[in-house]
Order: sequence, then C-alpha cells, then structure tokens
Amino acid sequence: MELFKTGDWNLKTKKIAFQDSSTKKKLQSFEKQIKSKNMDKDKTKKKQKSKQKKAKVDKGEIVANRQDLEVKEGNDDEVSSKVKPFVDNKKNGSNRVSKPALNLAMKNLTPLQQKMMAKLSGSRFRWINEQLYTISSEDALSLIKKQPELFDEYHDGFRSQVTTWPENPVDVFTKQIIDRTKRPINAPGGLPGLPNSKEIVIADMGCGEAILALKIDQYFAKFNKNRKSFKKYNHKVYSFDLKKVNESITVADIKNVPLPDNSCTIVIFCLSLMGTNFLDFIEEAYRILAPRGELWIAEIKSRFGDGKGDEFVNTLKLMGFFHKKTDDENKMFTRFEFFKPPQDIIDERKAKLERRQKFIEVETAKEELEKRRKEVAEGKWLLKPCIYKRR
Repeated sequence: MELFKTGDWNLKTKKIAFQDSSTKKKLQSFEKQIKSKNMDKDKTKKKQKSKQKKAKVDKGEIVANRQDLEVKEGNDDEVSSKVKPFVDNKKNGSNRVSKPALNLAMKNLTPLQQKMMAKLSGSRFRWINEQLYTISSEDALSLIKKQPELFDEYHDGFRSQVTTWPENPVDVFTKQIIDRTKRPINAPGGLPGLPNSKEIVIADMGCGEAILALKIDQYFAKFNKNRKSFKKYNHKVYSFDLKKVNESITVADIKNVPLPDNSCTIVIFCLSLMGTNFLDFIEEAYRILAPRGELWIAEIKSRFGDGKGDEFVNTLKLMGFFHKKTDDENKMFTRFEFFKPPQDIIDERKAKLERRQKFIEVETAKEELEKRRKEVAEGKWLLKPCIYKRR
C-alpha cells in the first residue's frame, strides 16, 4: 500500500490520507465554508426567480399554459408534472390547457397548489378585464381574434365573480321579460313588439356566452306549448360578442352590428358597456331599435361617480332616448330603462322646447358632448373603468 502513497495523497483511492487530525479539521472547515457559500448563492437565485414570477403575475403576463403553471411557491416541479399531460399543444397552435383537462389536473393538486393556481387565474382575469375596459371596441375585437383564449379566461373569471353577488343581472332581465309576458304585447306593462307583426326582437349586446338567449328561448318554448296559435309569442334573440362560443353568437364589434334600422324591440347591455368608446354602442342601439323600442342597461355601481348615474342618464337623453326608470336597489349594479320615442313625440318635444326657448340650450349641450368625446374618450370620464385592485 505504501507504493501508492505520495505524502498525504493516496494514488489508488485518490483521497488524502491525513497524517494528523489538525490538517483534516482545517480541510473539513474549509469545505463547509465553500458549501455554505454555494447554498447562499442558490437561495439568492431562488429569491430572484420568485420576484420575477411575482412581477409577471401582477402584470398579468402569465397565461395558463404548461410553463406558467410552475408557480412561485411550493413544489413547482410537482405542479408542472401533474398538469403537463393535460396540455393540448395542437389546439389553436397554443399551449393553453382545456377546461375539462385543467379541472381534472386541479383535482390532482394539493390544497396549497390549488390555492396558488386560483391566485394565478385571478391575476390573469384582472389583467384581461383591465384591457377590455381601457381600449376601444375595435382594438378589443382585434385582440380576441388574435388570442381567442382570452375571451374564455375572462368569462371563467367573471363567472366566479358573479357567484358572490346577491343576484345575477342576467337573471333579473330574464325575470323582467317573463313578468311582462303576462300582459299583451305593446300594452302598458307588456313587452314591446314590432308594429305590424308584434314580434319581440331582442338584441343582447356583449352577450358573453349567450345565457340570456338560452333562458329566453327555453321560456318561450314552454310558454307557447299549450297556447292557441293566435296567442303565441313570436320572438328572436340576437346575441353579439367578440367570440363565437356557441351557435347562438354572432361575432361583431357592438358599435356596428349586422341588423337593419328599426329592427329590434329591446336592446340589452348587461355589464357590457366596456371600452373607451361605449357611447358608440348606445348610438348603434338607437339605430336598430324600432320606435317605442326599449333600451335596458345594467352597470356596476362603482363606475358612476355619483353612485346613481344621473350624468349617465342625462347623456343618453341628449342622444335621443327618453328615460323611463332607474333601479339602484341592488348592491352591486344599477339598472336603467330607456325607450326610443316615435317621430310624433320627437316633434312634440321639439316644439315644447322651442316655446320655452330651451331648444338652443339642448342643441348646444349635444355639441359640447361631441366635442368632449373627441378630446377625451367617454370611457375615461362618464363611466369609470371597472378595474379590480391588484393583490
């Protein structure tokens, strides 16, 4: 064995054969220092990566794909490995996880991992929501066409938000339609119908997943089933939004929908006055509504500076609508009802304003409104963007 030794170095085992204990202790101490420094470096790198991931979450830059599911806490590799088999790389050319697959993957996660995934999804929803409120409707349509998955992610998050509300405005509008079928069409308290056919034609602007159309169709099918032919209600529901989630939906920028003038009897905006140019949607509603047709709006209370929306009501009156009702009993949203006056009422009102010498004042107010809109988009002053606080 001595042949293989050179000083303290053993050529055969390639290890140091210590002659004295002091040398051995010094070397062990040195190795501990090196190991400690390496551990500190690893911790620093992990902290930096964690901060970078947190910053991306706050900006909404992380999407629900395979890479982004490696979240900032817990066992990242374990989360990623459990979700990875469910990623569909071929669909739409993206790594987005499908809803059923993601739900299945979530079941395999620990409670802590599920909580982290929920936070990630919430951050994504807040970012998409902010985009839709702070860009024009034209840009929003372009955005969804390029990244259609954003539409699904937004409505997944919105659906989660609404479950915490006392009531869903879609259900309120559905109930309103049902209650008014108890009276004849075009009668006081009844639903408005087209002048000749008495057909009820509803345009749901910014319909989401067209839930309103589904509920109304189901109701009228049941309502007409056991009624005589001359007492049956004829109806249509047109649903417009940025993506065709199902066959009921027509893709459109709701400032320009493919319907003729005076063709609808009810136009509904259910939390859909999003975008910086939402008064363009109101102008389009006026165009497609038949005389005496009604405009129904539900909007988040926090968007109104006065809480009630008096300035909003006055603006729509300047655009030609007559105000029927404001309902602010709900804690989360306010509902408004307007109607489009027929020409005889318009003429009568004009004559009355002229007699009171207020016609010029109204026309001046209209001009000032248009001038203000050109200088600053109405989405920045008339209705505040509905933006959730970042956590």
